[in-house]
Amino acid sequence: MPQIPIMTTGGGFTTFRWLCTIFGSLFYLGDIVSDLLLSVQYFRSGHATWAALTLVFVLVGSVCIQIFSYAWFKDDKENDEVVDKGLSTPHLIGIHVLQIGIFTRYYHLLKKSFKTLCSGKTQEVEQLGLHLFALATDLSMLRMFETFLESVPQLVLQVYIILEHNHRSNLQYISMAVSFVNIAWATVDYRRCLRRSLPHINEMPCGIPTAVYLFYKIFTITPRILSLTLFIMLSPFSTLAMALIWFVGTTWAFVEKTDFCISPVLEHLYRAIVGVILVFTFFNIKGVNTRVPMTVYYIVSVCQNLAAPILLYLLKPESEGTDYFKPILFFILITNSLGLGFLALYYSLLHPRGYVAEEIDGIDGLKQETKSTRLDRFLQI
Repeated sequence: MPQIPIMTTGGGFTTFRWLCTIFGSLFYLGDIVSDLLLSVQYFRSGHATWAALTLVFVLVGSVCIQIFSYAWFKDDKENDEVVDKGLSTPHLIGIHVLQIGIFTRYYHLLKKSFKTLCSGKTQEVEQLGLHLFALATDLSMLRMFETFLESVPQLVLQVYIILEHNHRSNLQYISMAVSFVNIAWATVDYRRCLRRSLPHINEMPCGIPTAVYLFYKIFTITPRILSLTLFIMLSPFSTLAMALIWFVGTTWAFVEKTDFCISPVLEHLYRAIVGVILVFTFFNIKGVNTRVPMTVYYIVSVCQNLAAPILLYLLKPESEGTDYFKPILFFILITNSLGLGFLALYYSLLHPRGYVAEEIDGIDGLKQETKSTRLDRFLQI
């Protein structure tokens, strides 16, 4: 077997990137399997509501990404993009109905990139590099959708069960750990893949910039998860307030007139998903200066995060005597401070600048006169 080159040029799809795709598929599979097993465990122990909620989050995330995956496959075929010729329309419908569309994408990407890397032909790798990264970016976008529709809400649910009902199991901890790894991987992998797949912007450097960006996201999402959990512990009706936050985020996406999807129906679904993401972290959904919206978002977010333990203490004084109250309060204070600190550090010193100063979720906006592709529309988030 020909030796796979360690580094490539041009497109830059390397052996390391291929291995990252392997790891990404394993993290995704582990997240789904652990949650399904946890749902079965809850059902067998008589906690039907917990089992149903755990399963619902899995199904909602899976169904949504299958819808987008099918739409993108169909869009590629209609625009004569390079797609697997064996995937007829009935075949595509079948694999997505069976909820294995994303695994099909992983298989095609791994197979095609492996053949390219094994060829040892530098020119071929250069020609296909951007196409391979385009396929990887499709996957990373789907993974990001799944992360905020399934992994993050799943963490809120499991933390609530542990703190409020004192129900603990090894499978719970495994599921939470895998979900957390999935969140970290998906947020960074999406950003790196998107920047790498577009030749007209600078890619995200490895090392310290990537680590700082990861810490910024993790240290702002984690206290958000804990504070929302405390609100639910205060009153189940707090979920109505979360629904209001989602509604505000979704409305903002409509006001900004996002243009991510060709189909109006899919665009509405996309905006609803953006609303879910905005419950947990900030995303620049349009190519405009977002310094003010981001500042307002995190001021409101920090106030909400701090209000959760304060209200729990005032309205449920008995919570102060629990073994979790003070550690969680301390953790929220520390992670909020660290998250905002890493945010300021990244965007002031480490953010790779492209041709223009405006950024869409950290991506430099750039309007091209060439034919618009899905990757260009990825910038509209």
